[in-house]
Parts: sequence; structure tokens; C-alpha cells
Amino acid sequence: MAHSKNRATDGKITYPPGVKEISDKISKEEMVRRLKMVVKTFMDMDQDSEEEKELYLNLALHLASDFFLKHPDKDVRLLVACCLADIFRIYAPEAPYTSPDKLKDIFMFITRQLKGLEDTKSAQFNRYFYLLENIAWVKSYNICFELEDSNEIFTQLYRTLFQVINNGHNQKVHMHMVDLMSSIVCEGDSVSQELLDTVLVNLVPAHKNLNKQAYDLAKALLKRTAQAIEPYITNFFNQVLMLGKTSVSDLSEHVFDLILELYNIDSHLLLSVLPQLEFKLKSNDNDERLQVVKLLAKMFGAKDSELASQNKPLWQCYLGRFNDIHVPVRLECVKFASHCLMNHPDLAKDLTEYLKVRSHDPEEAIRHDVIVSIVTASKKDLSLVNDHLLNFVRERTLDKRWRVRKEAMMGLAQIYKKYALQAEAGKEAAKQISWIKDKLLHIYYQNSIDDRLLVERIFAQYLVPHNLETTERMKCLYYLYATLDGNAVKALNEMWKCQNMLRHHVKDLLDLIKQPKSDSYSKAVFSKVMVITRNLPDPGKTQDFVKKLAQVLEEDEKVRKQLETLVSPSCSCKQAEVCVKEITKKLGSPKQPSNPFLEMVKFLLERIAPVHIDTESISALIKQVNKSIEGTADDEDEGVPTEQAIRAGLELLKVLSFTHPVSFHSAETFESLLGCLKMDDEKVAEAALQIFKNTGSKLEESFPHIKSVLLSVLQHKAKKGPPRQAKYAIHCIHAMFANRDTHFAQIFEPLHKSLDTDNMEQLITPLTTLGHLAMLAPEQFAAPLKSLVANFIVKDLLMNDRIPGKKTTKLWVPDDEVSPETLAKIQGLKLMVRWLLGVKNNQSKSGNSTLRMLTAILSSDGDLTEQGKMGKPDMSRLRLAAGCAILRLAQEPCYHEIITLEQYQLCALVINDECYQVRQAFAQKLHKGLCRLRLPLEYLAVFTLCAKDPVKERRAHARQCLVKNINLRREYLKQHAAVSEKLISLLPEYVVPYAIHLLVHDPDYVKVQDIEQLKDIKEALWFVLEILMAKNENNSHAFIRKMVENIKQTKDGQCPDDPKINEKLYTVCDVAMNIVISKSTTYSLESPKDPVLPARYFTQPDKNFSNTKNYLPAEMKSFFTPGKPKAANVLGAVNKPLSATGKLQTKLSRMETMSNASSNSNPSSPGRSKGRLDSADVDHSENEDISMKSPSETEKPSRGRKRGAAANQDDKGQESKPKRGRKKAANTSTDDAEDQWGEDGSMAEATMETEDEQNSPPKKGRRGRPPKSAASKDETPSKGRRGRRKTAPPADEENEEDLEEEEDDEDDAGSENMEVKPKGRRGRKPRGEADTTSDSVESTPQKRRGRPPKSQTAAKKASGGRSRAAANQEEESEEEMGIAQQSEEEEDEAMDSSPKVRRKVGRRDRR
Repeated sequence: MAHSKNRATDGKITYPPGVKEISDKISKEEMVRRLKMVVKTFMDMDQDSEEEKELYLNLALHLASDFFLKHPDKDVRLLVACCLADIFRIYAPEAPYTSPDKLKDIFMFITRQLKGLEDTKSAQFNRYFYLLENIAWVKSYNICFELEDSNEIFTQLYRTLFQVINNGHNQKVHMHMVDLMSSIVCEGDSVSQELLDTVLVNLVPAHKNLNKQAYDLAKALLKRTAQAIEPYITNFFNQVLMLGKTSVSDLSEHVFDLILELYNIDSHLLLSVLPQLEFKLKSNDNDERLQVVKLLAKMFGAKDSELASQNKPLWQCYLGRFNDIHVPVRLECVKFASHCLMNHPDLAKDLTEYLKVRSHDPEEAIRHDVIVSIVTASKKDLSLVNDHLLNFVRERTLDKRWRVRKEAMMGLAQIYKKYALQAEAGKEAAKQISWIKDKLLHIYYQNSIDDRLLVERIFAQYLVPHNLETTERMKCLYYLYATLDGNAVKALNEMWKCQNMLRHHVKDLLDLIKQPKSDSYSKAVFSKVMVITRNLPDPGKTQDFVKKLAQVLEEDEKVRKQLETLVSPSCSCKQAEVCVKEITKKLGSPKQPSNPFLEMVKFLLERIAPVHIDTESISALIKQVNKSIEGTADDEDEGVPTEQAIRAGLELLKVLSFTHPVSFHSAETFESLLGCLKMDDEKVAEAALQIFKNTGSKLEESFPHIKSVLLSVLQHKAKKGPPRQAKYAIHCIHAMFANRDTHFAQIFEPLHKSLDTDNMEQLITPLTTLGHLAMLAPEQFAAPLKSLVANFIVKDLLMNDRIPGKKTTKLWVPDDEVSPETLAKIQGLKLMVRWLLGVKNNQSKSGNSTLRMLTAILSSDGDLTEQGKMGKPDMSRLRLAAGCAILRLAQEPCYHEIITLEQYQLCALVINDECYQVRQAFAQKLHKGLCRLRLPLEYLAVFTLCAKDPVKERRAHARQCLVKNINLRREYLKQHAAVSEKLISLLPEYVVPYAIHLLVHDPDYVKVQDIEQLKDIKEALWFVLEILMAKNENNSHAFIRKMVENIKQTKDGQCPDDPKINEKLYTVCDVAMNIVISKSTTYSLESPKDPVLPARYFTQPDKNFSNTKNYLPAEMKSFFTPGKPKAANVLGAVNKPLSATGKLQTKLSRMETMSNASSNSNPSSPGRSKGRLDSADVDHSENEDISMKSPSETEKPSRGRKRGAAANQDDKGQESKPKRGRKKAANTSTDDAEDQWGEDGSMAEATMETEDEQNSPPKKGRRGRPPKSAASKDETPSKGRRGRRKTAPPADEENEEDLEEEEDDEDDAGSENMEVKPKGRRGRKPRGEADTTSDSVESTPQKRRGRPPKSQTAAKKASGGRSRAAANQEEESEEEMGIAQQSEEEEDEAMDSSPKVRRKVGRRDRR
């Protein structure tokens, strides 16, 4: 090379043959022509041509002169660049240029020429490509490593290449660019930050979206140079992340985007960076943590990512951010969950626990997104989510916030439709989510109208899609109904009844609008508008819209006609669809896309439109039932036993016969039902009879051929069928046939004559039939009935014990073990009561005689003859029958008036019976009568006696009943301001005088000043006062105080001259007063009005007598702990408002009680009374379920009051309060079309638990009270108690008798079996259901009424060395037990085969 340099100094330039001198003196065209030849010469040369290399050395130097490098013509510059590229190739490894500045100029020149690659359609593109190919192949730019300005050259090269790359370039161009750039990275000593930025900037999302080819080029480069470039990338992130030197690069703000892109390109690029992210996850900067979480969410959630398994510490650290203090961080984590579940099912286990916590997050948005994440994954593939995750969604259906509940419900509905209805994942998946249908329908028990409307929408769109073809739709409904659990069935029945009721309200509104206008017209329309409003969301806003709708209906006849068609009983599903479309089209406005009025109308139409059931549907449903009967249905494939399917199908038809009776009017339907009557299955026949009763009003004239066959079947059933079928047969004849008197006579005469006590089993059906005939046609058979009752029922049947009962210590046995004689006696009692209910007057004094008979049964513990022949289980049945009979009679005003106070008190004591099942069934009957506003208010006071029930579930149930009844009355008063003159029979606060009276005459209250007995009194009073005082509406606390003060100025109405009784009265008043004072801060204010006292219970106040004496012992003061009572939000069901009038108003006369002053004194004006005890009133975190809190957990002392020294003593009256479960209440039953309150669902969905009871040694008890503990010390296993099981709930009865038979048969669809299932904080599965009919349930004879002993140790000491079995029994009294409720339908059935409860011990049993 030294020689070459010498030659170069000569200055003579040798050109290739044929090429003349190239200088500025020639034209551009000529210069281009000559340069092309030079290019051709250099192109053909190779590195081995030493002579040529020396020959053209000066030319090479000449071409690098500024003349060429700065030539204005691009063609010249391109040809020169190609020459220079070849020169570098030929003279490699050393270039002929020695000056660093010259080298820099040359390479910057070549770089500029590479910009020509941008235009792929240029004529010179091939030369540009040649240039790129040449320098890439030779790695010419590597010469620059030695230059000081190498970084500037490389950076400019990289920028140029990233700028020119585009989608017009082929793979070769891309490859050469990568080769060129990668050689610089791989073979250089270092990569500057500037150069690194030039590469990384193309990964930033904004640049990536602008030039996808540049991104691909950078991606290929990084993959190629991963090992070499990794240290520089690590250093960059270390500077930015760890040292916080953001100034090192303009890309510092995009650091997290870059990490994600680099990880996606090659995870090895970040081997040393990921640990830095773990550090950043714990940063104190919220925004920084959020950015890292967003980054890692994408990295962990990416489909093929293995980051979680490769870097477990980082994964665990990331999971910790689910509990971050910053809400957006937690939200981001939750959103990531769905991608992670879908792309990495193996991580579901890790996520489950964290999602569980977040499903209870205080932030609504986070709970919402937990649901979205789980549901999204579930809809993609059910196997991606485990049962725990689905349960989180299930829990959120009871969330406090509507948005969260809605998302959870809709998510479950979509999952159910996809995997259960459409069976997209097979039978196993369908089985896994089979609970969803039940859960969704249970939500219908909630108070919120939004929840109920959403359940209705879900049912119509997801559970039984209304757009299915009729046969398929009915098949879907048939099998859905057959597989629902009991509470879901009741919810579905309730849903249909509510919709049917609203249809009737709209129909009534349409009828009103047709009438001529007047003042009464306006009031009637307004009243109906208000009723409809309460059945729609947000009644406050909806009211104006419903008024507007009423106005539109007045003015627009077309809309009115469409709506009339829609609510017509004969409207078909297809007609309904057309009507809805026409009405919404007419009321909608294209100019107003958001129309709140139209939305309200759509809600209304959605509820009233018959989208499932019409005549065609009922026919298809009947055919489906017939297929099951014939054995040609797909019952087994659907997972339903055929017998169960048939029963469910008939039950479904029975329910629909209430709501859609007109749809049954077809010969085919009636003929199928006639076939069902002849089946052996009693349940099927019963259902068919009820369907005939509900739908057969026009059968006699429309289908005479069916009538003749049906009549003979009904007469046979009435005479010789099972008792329940006999009852329904009588009601069918009464409802369907015009000449019913003749038919009744044909049944009555032979039955009356054939009554014979020699065969008790054959006596039960005739007595049942005669009882219902007596109620439906009392005048027709007046004379024989009176004789029958007096001679046969009383003298022959009730007053004789023919067959000695089995000697047993059990207090209750299953229905099939009850002796026929006892069953016959129960039917005899029912016959007497039904006869009186039919007569409805006491002119013959038969009512007095019957009441004396019933109270004699109670007084004698059920053994009326007192001959000792009856067994204890039979006595329990008769006590229950007598107690329920008195409750039935008390619902008729004419008989309520003649019930003496002694009889009332004796009846009340049945709720403290020693037999658990007696207590249970009696409480259910009592609750049912009170809920329907048929029993007078004084019977609500009976629940105060439950305060000391030894079984916590019974106390819990009594509390629920109190809450429900109190709220029902308050809501009724708000909705019916016109009934204010009857306040004494409705206002819940008026239960206090009755409760005081009942406790004064409590047989356990013997010693007036006895501390223990007074504590029991205080506990019983607080049991009801706690609920009454939960809200101080219109100063009701002062009203209660005034009422107690007034009672103290009177004397006992029952024993006015007995000083001991009066002293008891004043002492109980002082107990009540102290409770009010200790629990209220407003008691001293002026009472709104002067309370009215019931005249039968208290004498007129003596104006000359001022009773200010304190009758309480001084020691009692320490037992009144100050503190504000909390809202007793036990169940959602208890707060359900009455949404209709109807029977409730007509029955009000029964409730009126004689008073000694004006009856319209009310502490609160019903019209102005605000608010009610509602779920929203409970102060709890938004993340909690709509749940019930224990007052003991939330109670705080009243402001300004100090607790006394003894305030911490065990004060059960205030502190031993039931804990409420998390689930919200169920509400299902209705009275006729009335919107009544469900009992069973509420008890099954949510139960309360009281704290563990503590006990003192049992004291001597009074007759009629339940045991203080489950076992007393003198009990031993030898008394037949060996192997005693835990108390099991009695069998669910299908007691669907009429309350007042004809009326209440309409309630068959809503008949319920209530169960109080003990649950923990979250609720447990109901127990004991399967055991309901297996073994008899024993009750322990009592020693005294009340709660269990004060302390377990005290009880143990008292019991001394009693056996382990006896000790176990004591524990079992506190065990949880399922409590099956009597059905809602008929009062009298409770006394028949199903009353199940425990009762009291007579004096003779106390030893």
C-alpha cells in the first residue's frame, strides 16, 4: 500500500479504457455516461486484481473529492456512491482513504444516497439496491469503528434505513438492511444510547402504528443482535428505572411500552430488567405502580407468555398488587384477570384467592370488573373458570350496588343459556352450572323492583327464550320447572302472579278511562296510576310518565285498542309481539333517541305482555305432559325422572291456571286433565282437580260431553277419594256447576248416614267432605249439620277415646304413624270450624260452645277426656289443631268478639308448647293470618312469648315474623291514608298494650319482684320493642312512652280488683318504660297524639289517680343498658310493600278493637310518614352483600349517656340478638292477586343466628312452656331417648287447603313451605331435609319456659353426674334444625297430617 500511496502522489488519474477525463468541464449527461463506465469497471474488479487496484488508485481518490460528494445531480451522486462502495470492496480490508474526515464525508455521502431506496418505482432503484447490497455484504461501515465520529455515522445510517423502509420493499432489501445494521452492533465495541434510541424509538406504539415496516425492521435487528445488544438495553433501563435518570434518553417516558415490546420480541433481552420491575411494583408512586401493573398485565396475560412460570417471584409480587391501596392499580389487576384466565388456565388457581378478595372490594367498579373478567372467560370456555370463581359472581348478585348486581345476573344468564340451553360444552358443563337458574330466580325475592324486572327479562330471554317456537319453548319451560328447587319454583310462581296482577291493573286503568269524567274519576285514575307506578323502576320519576301514558290512552284510541288487546286474557304471544311493536312505534320519536317516557312504557309492556303463555302454549304443554305419561318424552335425557316430570308439569299447569285461565279453554286440554284425574298418583290428581276448579267456570255450557264424565269422577272423589282430593272435588263442583245444590245433596246424604266410629280410617274422607260442604253450603244443610256437630262430632267422636295410644316419650311422630282416631278427631275439629266459618254468625251460640271445647283441649294438654289413654304424639296433634282452630275463628269478626281474654291467653301459650313441631306450625299459622291482615293486632303480641324459646331458630323465626308484620302494617298505612280511623287495629305500636297484658298474665310470672322473672319480662318486651324502636318515625318513641304511662294509670281489664295482678301490670309497665328510656334519646318529647288503649284489656283511666310509683326493684336498673336500637333488617322480604288493595281493605273490619277513646290517634300521619325499614337503611360497606347485620355488632350507646358500672353485665335483653345471614330475603306468596309476601323463600334464603345461649339451672316451670334446655338433669337414656337424632325439620307438606276455603284455593300456586335454615355468616346449605319423614322428632319435656341456662358450667353443675346422652341432648337443643313451613294455602290443613311443632307440658307432667 505504501507503493500505491506513492503512485497516488503523482497526481495522474488513470481512467478505464474508453473513458475520458471526468471533470466539471463536461456536461451532466456526458459525466453520467462516463461514470457508468467507471462503475462497470469497478463492478467487474475483484480484490485480487493488484495491478488494477494500483492503476485506479488515483481515480478512487478523485471520486472521493468534494466535487463529486457535493455534486448537485442525484444521478451523478448515485453513480459515485456505487463506485465508492465497490472501491471499499476492492481495497478491503483497508480503504484507499486515510483521512478520518474524508472517511466520515464518504460514509455520510453514501448514507445520504441510501435515501433513494424509498422510491421502489424509480428507474434507478436497482442501482440503489446494488449500493445497499454491496455495503451490507462487504460490511463497509465497519471501517468507521476507528473514527471518533463513528456514532454520528452509524446513527445517521440507522435513521436513514428506518425512514426509507416501506411496504414496497421485498425481503432482500429487508435482509440487507438487517445485515448492515447488525454487523455494526455485533462487531462494534459498544452501542451508544443515541444509536440504541434510534432502534428502540420504532417500538414505541405511536411510531409503530405510523410505520409498521420500520417496526418489523427493528424487531428483526433486535432478534439478530439480542446477545450483543442486551447489556446496553439493560443499562438503559437501569439508568431510567433504578437510578431515575430520565435525561439519558428521550425514550424514558416510553420505558414501559418498550419493555413490553422487547419482551414480545425476545424475552432474553430483558433477563436483567425484569427484577427491576419487581422493585418498581413496590414503588411509593401510585402512577408508577399503575404503569408497571399495566405492563406486567400484558406480559403475563399474553397468549404464549411463560413469564409467570419463568419468573415466579415477579408473578407473586404482581399478585400482591391485587391488594394495592390505589384503586386504579387494583382495577387494572382485575381487568387483566380475564386475559390471564383465557390464555393461561393453569394460573386460575393463583388468581382465585385474589379475585375473591376483590369481589368484596369497597369500590363498585372493581367488584363490577371482577364479574366481567370471570364471565368473559366463562363465555369463551367454561373449563377456564373453576366453581369458586363462578361463586364469586353468584355472591355479587346480592351486591349493594345495582350496576354490580345487574352485571352478575346478566353474566350468569348468558353462561346458562350458552352451556345449559344450547349445551355447547356437553352435559357435564350443563350440570356444573345447573344452579344458575335457581339462583337467578331466587333474586326475585329481593325488594328492589329493578332486580325483579331484570329477573323477568332474564327469564324471558335466557332461561326460556320467548323467541323459540311454541313446542320448543314449552318443552324448555316444562323441564326447567321440573328441575328448579322449591324456592325458585315459588319465585317463578310469584313472578307470573305479579305480572298477571299488573295486567289487571292496566286493564282496570283502561276501563276507567272509558268512563265519563268526574271528580271520582280523577281520583280513581290517580289511585290506579300510583298502583302501576309502584310496579315500575324509580317510582318517583315514573309517576309522571304513567300519568302521561294515561293521558295518551285517553286521547289516542289506536294506542288504547292495542293495549286492550295486549291485556286481554285471550291475547296470543304473536299478537302481543305485534301490539308491543305498534305501541312503541306510536309513542317513539325518531327526533328524540333518548326518550325516558318510551323507556318506561317499554318496561311496562315487558311486564304485562304474555310472551310465553297462550292457548297454543298450554296445548303444547299438555301434550308434553301426555308424552311423559305415555313414556315417549325425553325425560331421562333431560335428567328428570318421569314421575317427577309429570308432577312438575301438573304443578306448572296448576300455577298457570291461576294466571291464564282462559288459555285452558279447549276440549283437548280438558280431556287430558280428565285423564290425569284417573291416574294413581295422588299429587297429579290433586293438581288436575285444582286446574279444573280454576279454569272450568264455563265448562258446563261449552263442553257438555266433558261435564257429564267429570261430574261422576268428582262425586266419587268426594265420597271415597283421599281427603285432599275430596276437598278439591267439592270446590270443583261449587265453582263449575250451576245446580250445585243438587250435586251437594247427592254427596251429603249418603255420607251423613254412613258415618261410623267403628272404622276410623274410613271416617277421615267423609268428615273432610262434610266439613267443606258445611263451609260452602251451611244453610242448605243447617239442621243436619247442627245435629252432626253436637251428637256425632262432639259426643261420639271427641269425647271418647276408643283405642289406647302407644306409650312413648316422643312428643311427635311422622304423619304416617299418627293413629286414625286422632286424624279423625282433627277432621272433626276442622268440620266444626268450617261450619262456623260458613255460618258467619253466632246467633245459636255455637261459636261459644266450640271455643269452650277448643280451650278445654288446650287446658287438658290435648287429652279432652283426661282418661290417660292418648299417647303424647296424639295429644300434641290435638293441641295444635285446637290452637290453629282458634286462630281461624279469630279471623272472623263475629267470633273474634266472643273470644274471652282467658281463651286468647291460652291460645297464645301454644307458641310456647313443649313440642317443637307444635310451636313451629302454630307460629306459621299465626304469621300467615297476621300477614294477610286477617288476625287482629293483639295476636301479633303472641310473638313476644317466643323471646325465651330454647331453640334459637324459633326465636329467629319469630323475630322475622315481627319485622315483616310491623313493616307490612307501616307500609299499608302509607299507601292507604283513608284507613286512619282504624289505626288501633293497624298501627304496629299498638301491639305494646297487648304485649304488656299478655306478659302480666304469663303463668311463669309468679313473683312480682323476682329479678329472674323480671329479666324474662324485660327480654320479651325488648324482643318486640327493639323492632318497633328501630326507627323513630314521627316521634314514635314518645308515643310508646305515653302509651305505657297511660296504661299505668289504668287497671287490668281482666282482673280489675286483683291487687297482685295490677301490681304486675304496673311492674311490667315500668320495665317497658325503662327499656324505652335506655334505648331512646327522644322519648321525653311530646307525643304526637294521645294513644288509645283497648277497652277490653284495660279499664278507663281514673282521673283522680296518678300512679308515679316505681315498682321495679333497685337491682333491676343495672339491666337496662343504654344504646340506640338498630334497624332490624332481618330479611329483604319483610320490607316488601303491599302493592294493591283488595281483600286487605275488605278484611279491615275484622281487626277493629273496641277502644275507650277515639281511634284515630296516630303518632305518624300515614300520608306523611317517610321511609320504612329497608335494606338500604343498614349501614354497611358497599362491597358487602345486601345483608343483615346483628344489632349486637352495630349497637352504640346513646349520645350523652354514660354506661353504668353494671352495664357490661350479661344483658340478654339487649345484647343477645340474632345475627343475620348474608343473603337477602325471599318473598313469594300472594293473597289472590294481591302482592303478598313470601315466607318460605325468605326463610330458606336467609336465616338469623342468635349468639350461643347461656343457661342457669332449670327452674320449676308452668304448664305450656317449652323446655329451658334440651335435656334436664333427671332425664336418662332409659326413657326412650337412646340414639336420639338431632331435631330434624318435618316433611314438606303440600298443605294447600283454603284459608277461607274458596278464597284461598286461588293461592294454591303460591302455597309455600317455609323453612328456617340456620346459616353462618354466609349461610350454609339447609340441613335435615332428607330426614323429614324418616324418624320421629322428639321434644324434651320441659321444666320451665324460657331460654337455656345462664352458663354452660352452671348447667353442668346443676345436672351433676347425668349421662352423656342427656348432655348431648342439651347441646342439640341449640343445634341448627330445618323448619318446614305449612303451606300458605289452607289454614285447616295444619291440623291434619302436617302440623309439626313442639309444645308444653301439663302440670301432671312436671315431676
